[in-house]
Amino acid sequence: MPAPAWDPAQYLRHAGHRARPFTDLLARVPGLPGDPPRIADLGCGPGNVTALLARRWPTAHVTGYDNSPEMLARTRPGEVTGGGRLDFAHADIRTWTPAEPHDLIISNATLHWVPGHADLFADWIAGLAPGGTLAFQIPGNFDAPSHRLLRELAHAPRWRDRLAGALRHEDAVHTPVEYLNRLTALGCDTDAWETTYVHLLAGEDPVLDWVRGTALRPVLTALDTDPGAREEFVRAYREALREAYPATRHGTPFPFRRVFAVARKEGGRQA
Repeated sequence: MPAPAWDPAQYLRHAGHRARPFTDLLARVPGLPGDPPRIADLGCGPGNVTALLARRWPTAHVTGYDNSPEMLARTRPGEVTGGGRLDFAHADIRTWTPAEPHDLIISNATLHWVPGHADLFADWIAGLAPGGTLAFQIPGNFDAPSHRLLRELAHAPRWRDRLAGALRHEDAVHTPVEYLNRLTALGCDTDAWETTYVHLLAGEDPVLDWVRGTALRPVLTALDTDPGAREEFVRAYREALREAYPATRHGTPFPFRRVFAVARKEGGRQA
């Protein structure tokens, strides 16, 4: 099954809602040991939230990594007020390791695309400077109607042969307790939690519009050469979403659970 083809413009249509969990994550990141700090953003996408890191630490060298050429084409590298630097590079998170000690390795809504991502924590923490931090937030809504209905439709007789293996399973994300246990076992002072946001979305079929930028991408990619089949699938999915997420006169409420972890490596001083 081909890797999902990403559409940065579609992804950014809900940029405000998508950025909120990252700002909540960022608020829990402690002071960094390096001066200036070295920071990596894993799965940076179009770089809109990576820029928030440069704003928080204006002297830092911040690098965003992603494996999507389409996403990287939308990033804006350059010098940062305060003397820091913001740049971007192509990388596969499954094999990426820090080439130098980092003060912060952070990831926003990416690790659920990486099978076995928790097994990578040891290498990333080894690449942190003493007192450095690994922080991430990850969608935890795989049992929500948006994802459950997508899986059920993809596994229906009409689609199962064409879409076998296209979608992630409901166990793509661990519980906060599991992340806390794994990171604590690696010698980190760990804070793990979950939050359910209730986004009030506007417009016609806004939940479908949201998932077109993320969860639906593997299906759209798999059916890309058959526009008729793609439209048939989307039409059936749209109807299911309308029933699961009814619109109100104020908009369409879209509950979205997310899981967070902030793990600080032992050693160094905390600013």
